[in-house]
Amino acid sequence: MYHERGVRQPEIAARLHMSQPRVSRLLREAVQRGVVRTVVVSPEGVHAELEDALVERYGLRDAVVVEVEGAVAEVTPALAAATATYLDATLVSGDVIGVSSWSATLLESVNVMRAKTSSTAREVVQIIGGAGSPEVQLHATRLTSRLAELTGARPVFAPSAALVGSRELRDLLGREPAMAEAMRAWSRLTVALLGIGTLDPSPLLRRSGNAITADDRRQLKELGAVGDVCARYFDDAGQLVDAPFSDRIIGIAPDRLRAVERRVGVAGGLDKETAILGAIRGGWINTLITDVEVARNLLRG
Repeated sequence: MYHERGVRQPEIAARLHMSQPRVSRLLREAVQRGVVRTVVVSPEGVHAELEDALVERYGLRDAVVVEVEGAVAEVTPALAAATATYLDATLVSGDVIGVSSWSATLLESVNVMRAKTSSTAREVVQIIGGAGSPEVQLHATRLTSRLAELTGARPVFAPSAALVGSRELRDLLGREPAMAEAMRAWSRLTVALLGIGTLDPSPLLRRSGNAITADDRRQLKELGAVGDVCARYFDDAGQLVDAPFSDRIIGIAPDRLRAVERRVGVAGGLDKETAILGAIRGGWINTLITDVEVARNLLRG
């Protein structure tokens, strides 16, 4: 009567001439004895089992796995939509959000994200230099400013190139008021939104003028580097690689980044699988948003 016909407990009690507490006890007993079982069927495109397996296997805080239709080019829109949904569900009032400036996927995420009706963040901060070639710098600026607008936060920009010519110039720029303000904000981060790169720079990063040189890539490969987060390169075990340009990076320091409570890595496509695994192993991220093929491969490894 209860499970198949939808009859409510008070009506069952009246029909069967028993008390409602007894009806409740019998229904609980039916579940305990296995007479009644609950079966949850995930909707198409939802991969809760993969997500749970990733969390358990790699000690992640959370995982989101998305279905990708068709060609590799569909990975970015799928990841962007999932990231927008994740942020909508998990951001809380007072969050200070750090964003890696040159992620095309994160930029697409804010393009599809819905505005919140109330403030859900305090600040949105660039955690690596967001200045670059004029024709593409607007992308990094839009990522930060749009996310701030959507969450009711104050944008904090890092008005410098991500990679400068010398250590001395890096130190000098770090004393400029606007850059110093951004660097102070890095210690307040509660969430970091991170793209995961490979040794081959993305088209957006290459056009920005912040990409490393071919010689640097060769040296990194010799050192065993497989990927990066905010221009901090690591090997397949996630260990930081002593890159030849490390002292010229204007961006959040590795230890400070890994101290952020929620570090959300957004990346997909089989070409990034090794880099994603390194980012997980090294603790660069503790939440992963990726596609189903990468998720399955990570669980096979």
